[in-house]
Amino acid sequence: MDIQLKRGLLEICVLTVLSKGDSYGYQIIKDIEPCIEISESTLYPILKRLETANALTDYSVEHNSRLRKYYKITDIGRKRIEDFLEEWKEVMKVFQFITVGVGGTDNE
Repeated sequence: MDIQLKRGLLEICVLTVLSKGDSYGYQIIKDIEPCIEISESTLYPILKRLETANALTDYSVEHNSRLRKYYKITDIGRKRIEDFLEEWKEVMKVFQFITVGVGGTDNE
């Protein structure tokens, strides 16, 4: 998969996980992995980018005598998901065009 496309999809996956409730890094990875592979070294820069873009915020909670950083989606993050879903409709039209054009069916 194209690295830029994967990066964008991973950002939306992270936001989608957080739209279901606040979470922390390891749990976010576990929640995303059934869909797409992601490592800690990939996740944390994504979280930082999303935080810089005000799509999420973070806070710390003590867990087993250690602080655990939790992430929370913001209204900007929710809007990014909405925008992605609208844009994806257009991507699917292009996909349909391409698959029909190369001999595929429009049901693929």
